[in-house]
Amino acid sequence: MTRDPQKILSSLLDAAKKAGADAADALYVEGVSSSVSYRLGKLEDVERAESYDMGLRVFVGQKIAFVSSTDFSAEALAGLPDRAVAMARLAPEDMFAGLAPKDRLATKLPELDLEDATEPSADSLIARAREVEAAALAVQGVTNSEGGGASFSRSAVALATSTGFYGRYAATSHSLGVAVLAGEGTGMERDYDHASARHAGDLRKPSDIGRTAGEKAVKRLNPRSMKSQSVPVVFHPDEAAGLLGHFAGAISGSAIARGVSFLKDRLGEQVFAAGIHVIDDPHRVRGLRSKPFDGEGVANARRALIEDGKLTSWMLDCASAKQLGLQTTGHASRGTGGPPSPSSTNLYLQAGTLPVKALIADIKQGFYVTELMGMGVNGVTGDYSRGASGFWIENGEIAFPVSEVTIAGNLKDMFARLTPADDLEFRHGVNAPTVRIEGMTLAGA
Repeated sequence: MTRDPQKILSSLLDAAKKAGADAADALYVEGVSSSVSYRLGKLEDVERAESYDMGLRVFVGQKIAFVSSTDFSAEALAGLPDRAVAMARLAPEDMFAGLAPKDRLATKLPELDLEDATEPSADSLIARAREVEAAALAVQGVTNSEGGGASFSRSAVALATSTGFYGRYAATSHSLGVAVLAGEGTGMERDYDHASARHAGDLRKPSDIGRTAGEKAVKRLNPRSMKSQSVPVVFHPDEAAGLLGHFAGAISGSAIARGVSFLKDRLGEQVFAAGIHVIDDPHRVRGLRSKPFDGEGVANARRALIEDGKLTSWMLDCASAKQLGLQTTGHASRGTGGPPSPSSTNLYLQAGTLPVKALIADIKQGFYVTELMGMGVNGVTGDYSRGASGFWIENGEIAFPVSEVTIAGNLKDMFARLTPADDLEFRHGVNAPTVRIEGMTLAGA
């Protein structure tokens, strides 16, 4: 960090108390990012940005106000506490407002190895972007490129509360990706591949990413549409991860407290098949969403949200926990300008025991989804309808590409019928293996 955040945050909290706040917390965030884009063998953009942001939250009784600033001059910071307290006095009361209980605050911060000590130069990023695009364009059948890109970012976060908590951590991210087109005229198809990692040494090779993107685009050429029918649907890991995202939204404490989740009455019940486990792990070493404490300073930990198919817990911050008469689960996430809200960290569906080939071996007619479009998901009812493309399965084998179809079902039924394969890889913040879901509706031509 370029400044001393503990000194800045402590002075703000002291000033807020002197101005009349009963309690307060403050968040400091700074970051630097660099990115390059490369298209058809030519450098298109080189960008670099630095940012600094600070947010102060004050409590006057059960009233709350937030102020934030990117101006760190003494004059700007001096005026924030008085302004925040004045705003809080005019705010309506919130019976669930308050800082995290002192006994829930983190006291020991785990070492998660989130920060790569070396920042890549612009030349290094350019070389990565050039290589990833060149590898994609080298695949026979690829005819155009939307560009390759490489980026790096470093962020640092510090949080202090008037109850005595102070914590800080820093993290880096290296990203690389490319999107290309195959075919000609109206028969062109697009696909992409990308990767992210905390440390450059964990990033997949640019040549592998580019080749995969090119091969995926070529495989999609000459797609067919299918007649409407009910079939087993197999989700590629990237699309299966999206199903976990819907699950996370359904067990968010804020949704449960408002009664707007299709899982609101299912705590302790069988939601997935026996043997299924869904884990959220904020302490995964080098995890893309790892953090040593949550957005309220609460100690967080690995938690099985689904254990042997049963829903064991909501994801709660302090406010939603109070509404439900429960304790926070350490899932608070926040920015500098608003209240915390529950969010997952490194969320994943544990791998099953079947290889992908065995998972689809008995499917006489089915659909393998590699891309989903649209947001036709109702979080209240669980109704699910998405545009999709991918490949048709015949007699246990991938047969031909398919596009312009819709898959539909209800997430309650889909979760209950879900079978995971054994190919889980930790590539994103939310991860899943290939999954198979029985009896989904496919609507086509």
